[in-house]
Order: sequence, then C-alpha cells, then structure tokens
Amino acid sequence: MLSLVPKPKSDIPELASKISARVAKKSGPPVVVRSVGDFVALHNTDVFKGLNVGFIPTMGSLHSGHMKLIAAARPNHDVVVLSIFVNPAQFAPEEDYDQYPRNLEGDLKKLETESAGVDVVFAPEPADMYPKNPRAIVPSVTVEPNFVNGLSEAACRPTFFRGVATVVMKLFNIIRPKRAYFGQKDAMQVSVIISMVKDLNVPVELEIVPTAREADGLASSSRNVYLTPAMREKAPILYKSLCAAYDMIKSSKEPVKASEVEEVVKKTLLTEPMVLGIEYISVASVETAQEVDTIQFGPDAEPVLVAIAVKYGGPDLRLIDNMWMDNQQHA
Repeated sequence: MLSLVPKPKSDIPELASKISARVAKKSGPPVVVRSVGDFVALHNTDVFKGLNVGFIPTMGSLHSGHMKLIAAARPNHDVVVLSIFVNPAQFAPEEDYDQYPRNLEGDLKKLETESAGVDVVFAPEPADMYPKNPRAIVPSVTVEPNFVNGLSEAACRPTFFRGVATVVMKLFNIIRPKRAYFGQKDAMQVSVIISMVKDLNVPVELEIVPTAREADGLASSSRNVYLTPAMREKAPILYKSLCAAYDMIKSSKEPVKASEVEEVVKKTLLTEPMVLGIEYISVASVETAQEVDTIQFGPDAEPVLVAIAVKYGGPDLRLIDNMWMDNQQHA
C-alpha cells in the first residue's frame, strides 16, 4: 500500500490540545499550523470530531474585507480556520509574486485583536504545498477551469484561474470545511470556485460575502498598500464608474445594450489621469461569468455584474472592481 500523506512536523497531541483550548475559550490568539502534514494529522485526532468547520482562504496582508469574511463565518461555526498562503501558482513569471505584501506576524496580531473570530491559522510554505515545484508555475497536477477561456479577465491573466482553482481544491482537501467564505470583489474567482465545486462534486458549501469598501467607495484590497497618497485619493474613480453604470441601468425603461454600459464606464474612468489604461470592461452573468450582449430586466432576468480592470498610477499596478447591477429588481 502506498502511503502518500505528508508526515507531520509538530507534536500533534500538543497542537490538538491548543486548538481544543482555543475553540472552548473563543478568545485569544489563533493556533498556527504551519505544514500540510500537521493539518492532515489533526484530522486523525478528535480535535475536529463532530464540529462544524468554517474556512476563509486568504493570501494574507489582511484588511477590512477579510475581517468582513471572518464576521460572516464566526456565528455559523464551532471552528473557524483562516489560511494565509501567497499562492505562486496564480502568478505569471512577470507578475508581482516576489513583491506581493507579506506580513504574517502583523496578520496574526490583527487576528488577536480583531473580534477574536479565528481559531486556527493555516500558514504553509510553498515547498510544502507544491513539493515537486515550490515556484509552482505549472504544478504537476492542476484543476483547469476551461469555461473561462476567452473571457476578459482570463485573457489578461491566462494561467491565473488554473492556479486559483488548484490551490483552493488543495486547501479544501486539507482543511475539510463544511463551508468556505469568499468576497464578491473577486467575482471571476468566485465563478471559478462555484463551477469547480459543482462540477467536481466537492462537499463544501460556499458563501459569497459582499465587497468591503472604504468610506469613499474604494474596494478593500491587499494591493492597496501599493498606492501613494496621491494615487489613493483618486482611486475611487473605479467605484464611481461602476456607480455610473448602475445609475444608467436603473434609469432605463428598456433593456440596455452591454456596449452602452461599457461606454459609460469607459468615459467615467478616462476622466481620471491616474487611469493609464483599461484592460477590460466586462458585462457578464453573475452565475456563469459569460459576457452578455444585453441586460434584461425583471425577476426572471439573468443577474448581471459589471467588472473592470485598469492600469493605475504606473505600469505595474493593476486595480479591479465589480458591481452587481440588480437588474432583477428593476421596476
């Protein structure tokens, strides 16, 4: 018989005892698990037996959007697990993997003070998640979300969604949650995960939490740390452009062509000199991510979102945002 389970690196009874104490107390710092072998070995103890586990996958550099996910998860579960892993498989060679903000110590301090909602933090190293290829440009086995081929975001980042689907499947297998929580801001990622769970019969419930925004509308993002004060001041232009699309659709008495929505968003974005280029403006189905030609209205209409990606403030900074258009609620 082949034994393919990674070996634990820690004292598992001691680790399980710490987790049990944290779950019972519901306060204090989360217990940190650093290896795949350790987490798998914990499932062979009674630490999670009979308990409802909620899971929040992140790449760290925690912000208000992550805290919103924690707040959504905490009331529903006996145990809340949050992962912190900057996934190399979703970065192309020319992208900002090495520069991506990492601050595990700072993240753990936030989790000690922010509502004490997380019981366990899973923070593995790339060599542990991808032992054959730690940089993981192409892992040896992948999950390929073929339905995204040809869509706007996938065209801009051709390997990204394969990397997302692969790491989320791995995390689901390691954590074994009842339910996982994702933010609406990453709309295309959400579509990929929904399709993966549905098509591959993954026994995990999904809850999609509305985008967390700053007071001026800027969507919360780990990459916002890249913004200079001058760039940050003008960054709400993305939100303003989506609001312009929303207002246009709400004021229309007839179905609206996607091209007209795209034009309104484009005109608004280009009023801001910090927007150096528009990668895409996508008008697409919420459920399938397939782009539509016309936005229909009424309770039977397909729900639609508008998603945008722009080069902002410099050639290496990319900002994204999206908004549901509520076309099903149209009077």
